[in-house]
Amino acid sequence: MPFEKLIDPALLAQTGNLELLAKQVVEGFIIGLHKSPFHGFSVEFAEHRLYNQGESTRNMDWKVFARSDKMFVKRYEEETNLRCHIVMDVSSSMFYPDESERAQRKIVSKIQFSAVAAAALMELLKKQRDAFALHLFSNEIELNSQVRSTTQHHRLLISHLERLLERENENQQKKTSAAEAIHLIAETIHRRSLVILFTDMLDDAIGDDERMEKIFASLQHLRYNKHEVILFYVVDRKKEIEFEFENRPYQFVDLETGEKIKLQPTELKKNYTERMHQMEKEIKLRCGQNRIDLIEADINQGFQQILTPYLLKRTRLM
Repeated sequence: MPFEKLIDPALLAQTGNLELLAKQVVEGFIIGLHKSPFHGFSVEFAEHRLYNQGESTRNMDWKVFARSDKMFVKRYEEETNLRCHIVMDVSSSMFYPDESERAQRKIVSKIQFSAVAAAALMELLKKQRDAFALHLFSNEIELNSQVRSTTQHHRLLISHLERLLERENENQQKKTSAAEAIHLIAETIHRRSLVILFTDMLDDAIGDDERMEKIFASLQHLRYNKHEVILFYVVDRKKEIEFEFENRPYQFVDLETGEKIKLQPTELKKNYTERMHQMEKEIKLRCGQNRIDLIEADINQGFQQILTPYLLKRTRLM
């Protein structure tokens, strides 16, 4: 069965157990690996090293010893293969579409999509004994976690994501200060890491060259510090890029300012789509110049578009 068919957007919208959903996404992804270029790549491996005579047996893997009569020690945080920082834009524009439109179109919002994607990545990282952190920002840093690989840490970060999803019915009108937030987060990452960013780029890119400069200056800050960066550009492509609306009057609401405007979509579709496509070209160009992996994360599609680029990046880094 194709991987995309394993994902039910309606289920994601209705189920509150984010850890369970993440496991389902990862299991579906793993099932598809045997048909992919990653045949033979294990996402279940546990890191071990040989036991050194005289050291503590506290982290001894006794199950391995019972099976093989060889002494191995489990490797934890400071010995982990990879350190990953997941950074999420949680400004109000990320809560599009609203509940009624999601139900009608049978899709999830950008924030729901990003939260499940982040949780799925953390599930993979946990399986691979990698350390990870979660950072949330809007017009300020809302969460700046430590980087850890423990089960307790994983559950704590999942709880933060679940609380984030509970906000969706609140009219918060939170703007985005991505450039400032990424600079601040970059200052807290002291060891070479993989940084994965989920954002819709809306506040920082559309029609404002100075904002574009600022956000890419912050991403350059990460690259200057030797971090690898994957930028997941989270969009509802049908509506936000291609502007596919029926030919009737609509009232559009800016989720970050509350500003409202009534218009007929056909009146500005041509200019709007040209502007959005130009923005996309600019983002792709700048990411290429800065050696940042840019991935469009369309909420109308499944999560393979998230997990496959991560796996490709990880295999290159290792």
